[in-house]
Amino acid sequence: MEQEEQQVETAQWNDGWIQVKVPLPFSLKWVNSYLIPEPDRSGYTVIDPGLRTDEALAAWNEAMQRHGIAIEEIKRIIVTHQHPDHYGLAGYFQGLSGAPVYMSRRSHAYTARLWTEESRFAEELGQLFAQHGMPDELTSAIAANLELFEERVSPQPSVTYMEAGETIRFGGFDWQLIDAPGHAYGQLLLYEPHNGWMFCGDQVLPRITPNISVVPGEETDPLHDFLTNLDELLNYEVSFAFPGHRDPFAGFAARIEELKQHHIRRLDRMKRMLEEPLSAFELSERLFGINLRSNPHNLRFAMAETLAHLYYLEHRGSIERLEGAGRTIKFIFPY
Repeated sequence: MEQEEQQVETAQWNDGWIQVKVPLPFSLKWVNSYLIPEPDRSGYTVIDPGLRTDEALAAWNEAMQRHGIAIEEIKRIIVTHQHPDHYGLAGYFQGLSGAPVYMSRRSHAYTARLWTEESRFAEELGQLFAQHGMPDELTSAIAANLELFEERVSPQPSVTYMEAGETIRFGGFDWQLIDAPGHAYGQLLLYEPHNGWMFCGDQVLPRITPNISVVPGEETDPLHDFLTNLDELLNYEVSFAFPGHRDPFAGFAARIEELKQHHIRRLDRMKRMLEEPLSAFELSERLFGINLRSNPHNLRFAMAETLAHLYYLEHRGSIERLEGAGRTIKFIFPY
């Protein structure tokens, strides 16, 4: 029996906007890329082209053939943030189309830190996780998994910087650039105030919650920054949101409130668990399950998110850190 050709899922919005569900080789399944035509049909802006894999390239080829778009018609590439599932194909598309790649300076600095020969990121992350109780064989597995991403973001693009507070014009509209820290420092959301449209990256997602991670060398209270930003985003009147994962949705403000409540519940649950001293790794396994030991990609996110919540509680004096020379750091809820 012949294998069926891949069928990439696309959808159309707002007079010709095309949502392309670019496949991913992990549990998120796909990332949303968006093709936005100019009103005169002189070309397209691509938002978040996806991770570079053979499956993603096949999906893009199929989507562009289906909609009659040539690679030369891509005139601009916008990357909302630096995570490889959003950024990975930016340089490849730039090489084929000649289009400029726009992202924030902070996001671009992150890519240089991770995907250069001098990178020590995997080592630094392993040291952080080891301090908080993760066994060596698991930190080694995470380091090996991180190495897989270098080819999935190559070649690296030449970047034109855009920054929060500025506007960028595409699709016939002027889009405000909004800083959205917490999930990714340097992430920028794109807001069109007249219609209330928001390209919200991974800051506000329907049905799933954005990962909030402690990253070595970055801010130590990312959950606070994320929750603060969610409150700031409530000031924008959003009629319809276009996220990085899952489907576009209405009810932006209501979803923000759901995300806030999710983290409040998790913080309360963690405090109850910390009636006995636990390391971040021990707590992570109680929250997310021991089965993640066989999935280093998801294990990394679970551990880093557990640390983000622990640091949030620690910064507010809700829990105490217990540590000694040569010992694993543990936390306790002392009341």
